[in-house]
Amino acid sequence: MNLYNIKDNSEQVSFQQAVKQGLGRGQGLFFPDTIAPLDNIDALLKMNLVDRSTEVLSHLIGDELSKETVHSIVANAFTFPAPVKKVTDNINALELFHGPTLAFKDFGGRFMAQCLASFKDDGKITILTATSGDTGAAVAHAFYGMENINVVILYPKGKISPLQEKLFCTLGGNISTVAIEGDFDDCQAMVKQAFDDQELKQAVGLNSANSINISRLLAQICYYFEAFAQLDAKQRENLVVSVPSGNFGDLTAGLLAKALGLPIKRFIAATNENDTVPRYLKEGTWAPKKTVATLSNAMDVSAPNNWPRIEELFKVKGWSLAELGYGKLSDDETKKTLLEMDKLGYECEPHGAIAFHELTAQLQEDETGLFLCTAHPAKFKESVEEILGRDIFIPEALASRADLPLLSKEFPVDFAKVRELLMAL
Repeated sequence: MNLYNIKDNSEQVSFQQAVKQGLGRGQGLFFPDTIAPLDNIDALLKMNLVDRSTEVLSHLIGDELSKETVHSIVANAFTFPAPVKKVTDNINALELFHGPTLAFKDFGGRFMAQCLASFKDDGKITILTATSGDTGAAVAHAFYGMENINVVILYPKGKISPLQEKLFCTLGGNISTVAIEGDFDDCQAMVKQAFDDQELKQAVGLNSANSINISRLLAQICYYFEAFAQLDAKQRENLVVSVPSGNFGDLTAGLLAKALGLPIKRFIAATNENDTVPRYLKEGTWAPKKTVATLSNAMDVSAPNNWPRIEELFKVKGWSLAELGYGKLSDDETKKTLLEMDKLGYECEPHGAIAFHELTAQLQEDETGLFLCTAHPAKFKESVEEILGRDIFIPEALASRADLPLLSKEFPVDFAKVRELLMAL
């Protein structure tokens, strides 16, 4: 698999290089130089998740990794289901929260960890990542206890839910967590600054597990195929997929699945008040505003890092951005939607509710809708219980960590402090 740097096309790397390196020169994202459609979609849809994902990923990666190696990586990473559940007569939910940290990030985080474990050399690796909520837990648990790999996670202090924080800030060992006195964009900016620091990169073997890492994206492609496989022939005919969008990695993966030949009719990019992309699609001007805190905190991103990949894909495929649906939801509208979904008998959380709302608003009569449920409602226990007016079930993965002490450091928005911590590792 060959990839190029979107910002500097002269930088060309292999899949393994892209996974190890994370970002290219000038903080550019890596993008596949070839996205050849699969020619056996119907046969793939009859396979199980692991076997199908092996075929899809082997097709993309090529002969750089043997199919046996890819199968082993996938089998060790995807150890949990991604069921499709009916919500209304023509709308289904793809539940991506059945992994160890109860969020869709488990797919990408675990796949990346298994990739690095399978082809890393004896050198030290330091994973530096920023999280707006779910990435941190998925990455921390995926890499926890791995030899010669240190993980440092930056997150905005007070801007993720208490149970989200407990899930990854109570591990210790090779996992270091830092609460930053700023927002997610501040955290992400310091991650990018670290990658521009050549001395630091070399000294600690820097890598990123954010959705900017190509391995994360490839893993996420697989659950779009899994969802499609669970639908009947009629539901597949005019399928519209609504994706709750923050950093836009999830939507990028879905669009890549479409580029590979999965016959999804169209996509909807659903955001909260941090609506840089909806405004861009409507007005044609890229104008990020200051990030605002919302109920759907994992989507509190004003400068989505994966958007350049979406624009690159549309350019390569000759698609028009006018075909991409979009919409944003306020917190008040999100609360109302959660109550409406609860009356339908489906318990959800703010991110999934935003995707559901935009899907119901834009779905046409002859279409079937699928929206992504990216996290378990219990990860947002306080807000969901207040909105629904009742207690919700807390899975063991969360309950077992709820009373453990936080092990995080607290830093101001100061790259020098983060650099010092990284060098000390």
